[in-house]
Amino acid sequence: MTPETLQREFDVIVIGAGAVGENVADRVVQGGLTAVLIEAELVGGECSYWACIPSKALLRPGTALHGAQSVPGAVEAVTLTLDAAAVLKRRDYFTANWQDDSQVKWLDDAGIELIRGHGWITAPRTVEVAGLDGNTYELKARHAVVLATGSTPTTPPIDGLADLQVWGTREATSAKEVPERLAVIGGGVAGTELAQAFARLGSDVTLVARSGLLGTFPAEATKLVAAGLRADGVAVRLNTSTESVRENDDGTFTLTLQDQAPDGRTTVTADKVLVSTGRHSALEGLGLESLGFEAEGGHPLKLTTDSTGLVQGLPDVPGTPIENGGDPWLYAVGDAAGRNFFTHQGKYEARATGDAIAARAKGELSGVPAAWSRYAQTANQHAVPNVVFTDPELAAVGRTVEQAKQDGYNVSSVELPIQVSGSSLHSEHYEGWAQLVVDEDRRVLLGATFAGPDVGELLHAATIAVVGEVPLERLWHAVPSFPTVSEVWLRLLEKYGL
Repeated sequence: MTPETLQREFDVIVIGAGAVGENVADRVVQGGLTAVLIEAELVGGECSYWACIPSKALLRPGTALHGAQSVPGAVEAVTLTLDAAAVLKRRDYFTANWQDDSQVKWLDDAGIELIRGHGWITAPRTVEVAGLDGNTYELKARHAVVLATGSTPTTPPIDGLADLQVWGTREATSAKEVPERLAVIGGGVAGTELAQAFARLGSDVTLVARSGLLGTFPAEATKLVAAGLRADGVAVRLNTSTESVRENDDGTFTLTLQDQAPDGRTTVTADKVLVSTGRHSALEGLGLESLGFEAEGGHPLKLTTDSTGLVQGLPDVPGTPIENGGDPWLYAVGDAAGRNFFTHQGKYEARATGDAIAARAKGELSGVPAAWSRYAQTANQHAVPNVVFTDPELAAVGRTVEQAKQDGYNVSSVELPIQVSGSSLHSEHYEGWAQLVVDEDRRVLLGATFAGPDVGELLHAATIAVVGEVPLERLWHAVPSFPTVSEVWLRLLEKYGL
């Protein structure tokens, strides 16, 4: 067939059909508008095929086995090692073998159109798509264009690295076999999780972090994770820089490391190298330069959005800002907005943004919406939950003590090891730690952190308490069931003085 140039018009154009883009499109369609998703890869995006889902599928069997090995009566009934082939097969199931048929069917059932291809903005409310079918699509949006393009890995400036075929998180989570030796560069969430996953699958793992491990969490919590990694045989090299990476004649890799000691230069040889040193918003190739946006100082381009996801600083928006009657049309959500790189938070943003677009189209919303309304992403400033699915787990929501002080709060905190009847029954030698961050002026929670086996299930209670601004005196009446690990809530409040 001869390629064609096809002109189409929709109420809303969404570039990026990951979980965030899907939720924006779904919300605007539910609001009575038409929507099209533009996607060059798999519908469902990074989380479904290369991040959240496959990484947790790799982690869960090891956590389950370790849990059984931690309880007398169960440990005698289980083997000591995982069946790596079975784990990888289960991972393949959860990624649908990297086929997006079910996701495409969901779009069709929801009334959302899909164009497979690369899209970019050419003018206000105008998107051109180089279709994978060979056609060119010229699209016009009556109301909004939404960027839901996710994020891309940030490559560190390590000598020799740019010339090598090493693993990123995509290659690690989709690996077909377990390497004998794995070097992980990066001590963030993905690097830490995957280091433990592969160690439990049989790899000899070395993790190298330029500073500490999981630096956004309190030190008492990350110490437990570091101990868990070391117990699994991971060589954890903290405060250590990777000076260079070289490929050897036999296809292996040699890393030259430098720690803080004067004579601290060492080498590590590995069969695979995983680089996991952070991500940044995937905004290249979207035509934002044509709207006047520019990256500064050699750094990746960043956007600023308001509480509805509306991009700020559009040079070609006539008149006044949105709060004074301006003309909104460009939005960014999820990782593309650059605020919180979590799928669940991106989906939250997407729902608020989709509802705001539909409301503005119908004249039901003008100006900036009220905080905590259905159109505002207020939780981004107060209550972003985050779970690190290592063993032990880390779970946190809201502000740390340091963040609360920086934001001007009169803050205090209370900390305890998790030592309750529920933790003792959970497993032998249970080790955990918990912290509450308190606004002393209002006597409400600003944040909470938990570390220990299965503490991720404690987090939503903390999220509700932070979002609901529940007074501590009232929170004390939320009696935890006995004997559960949640009893730590009572112990924390008692230590606070209630």
